Amino acid sequence: MARGGEDPKVEALRAERSLNPRPEAVTDEQFAGSEFLDARDLVQVKYEMVRRVRVDGDAVSRSAAAFGFSRPSFYAAQAALDRGGLAALVPARPGPKRAHKMSGEVVAFARDRLAADPTLSSQALVELIAERFGVRVHRRSVERALARAEPAEHEERAEESEDD
Repeated sequence: MARGGEDPKVEALRAERSLNPRPEAVTDEQFAGSEFLDARDLVQVKYEMVRRVRVDGDAVSRSAAAFGFSRPSFYAAQAALDRGGLAALVPARPGPKRAHKMSGEVVAFARDRLAADPTLSSQALVELIAERFGVRVHRRSVERALARAEPAEHEERAEESEDD
């Protein structure tokens, strides 16, 4: 449902992380005079910016400025488009991409402690990790990291037994 009288397209773009936070920065004349082109659509703006340089031969600095971006942002958009097509122009979700505190070393430590004492709770592992590595992690982070590590361990054992 759209927020209090908000345009449904704006809500859809927001839901897909494609809402341009600065549509007013797009000064390109074709965007201003078109029903199809929409400065609120970040993917469309980035694509058109790159297309103008590649197809129409516009200068990078001029195209970037007309679409409300810097030159480094242009090159990032161009690389993303080359790497993954239109979908790569959608901004990534914010926040950590992985359990950065639960490094391989920390997970190995937790697995070793658990192997030595299977009665250890995840909260006890949290305390041991804090003591050893000086990082505070949530017990669920420990549980998830151990669960992710477990299938990898089973695959390694299966590969070793196939080699025998």
